[in-house]
Amino acid sequence: MTGKREYWSVVTPLPAPLLSQQAQQLESMGVAGLFAPQVYGPPFIPLAVAAAATSRVKLASGIALAFARSPFETAMAAMDLDRVSGGRFVLGLGSSVRAWSEGFFGMPYDKPIDRLREVVDIIRSIITRAHTGELKEYRGRYYQLDLRDFQPLSQPLRTDLPIWIAALRGALIRLGAEIADGVIGHPIWSVSWATSELPKALKKGLAKGGRTREQLQVNIWQWVAISSDPKEALNDARATVAFYAGAEQYESYFAAHGFRDEARRIQEGVHRGDYLSMAQLVPDEMAQTFVACGTPDEVRRKLEPLWEVADSVCYVPPAYGLAPDKLLLYGAAIAQTFYG
Repeated sequence: MTGKREYWSVVTPLPAPLLSQQAQQLESMGVAGLFAPQVYGPPFIPLAVAAAATSRVKLASGIALAFARSPFETAMAAMDLDRVSGGRFVLGLGSSVRAWSEGFFGMPYDKPIDRLREVVDIIRSIITRAHTGELKEYRGRYYQLDLRDFQPLSQPLRTDLPIWIAALRGALIRLGAEIADGVIGHPIWSVSWATSELPKALKKGLAKGGRTREQLQVNIWQWVAISSDPKEALNDARATVAFYAGAEQYESYFAAHGFRDEARRIQEGVHRGDYLSMAQLVPDEMAQTFVACGTPDEVRRKLEPLWEVADSVCYVPPAYGLAPDKLLLYGAAIAQTFYG
């Protein structure tokens, strides 16, 4: 896309002084925004710390699991963070996988696309109308809310708080393009997937929603391992690829890249042990497909095509299985290469 390139980064739960320092440093480097992911715990806690430590950068959940809590609670958290940050919050939502929603959180996952559509509708309705007294109830297919006794303690800072939908495959990309303010690309996307499959799905979703591309923000995540020793970077990337390949729900995605057999072997291994022990089953080609590994110049060249489809990007180290000092080194290399 044309225009100034916007880079985002990531903050994670750390002791408050360290997280504050990290957020301030990234803001001083000129990043446009900071994501906090929900791996297991909610993303709102580190974002609140980052909000207090910064004044300019946008702050986004990247992502909040849409089915791990009630839509009402998510709406309340979003409005609180928007108020704490002075109107800098973006609510990033994603469906995650069935094993997490049902197995970890004990929450339903059936019909995730339709369910996520309803979650977004509820959150928007609460943010825009609940404080006015207009919204008395919500009767949907998946959620029923009785808000007759709701007495808001304060009005939302913004009633147009942006909602971005995270996507792996076409159905969620189409949904985001149809109803959301933005689409967040999954970090396990390959560059070829982002530049070939994303535009087709965006076009269909925008057409269904009667919208233009200019009305949508597209932020693409990408795993990045920059090192003067490309072999070391490649080895450090394997565990992150194994983490996602070990999820049965992602098998068709890896199969589309020619790695169905590898994904199945990793899944079988994860059932017996854990993803870290399966990193050795990720071949070089598979690791290179999903993680941008190499020297700064090599990584720049590999990632350049993303700007054909992205409004902003978020480059993150392949976090799974890496020691904190290694993560810091890779994070510093990303900053120096792209926005330091």
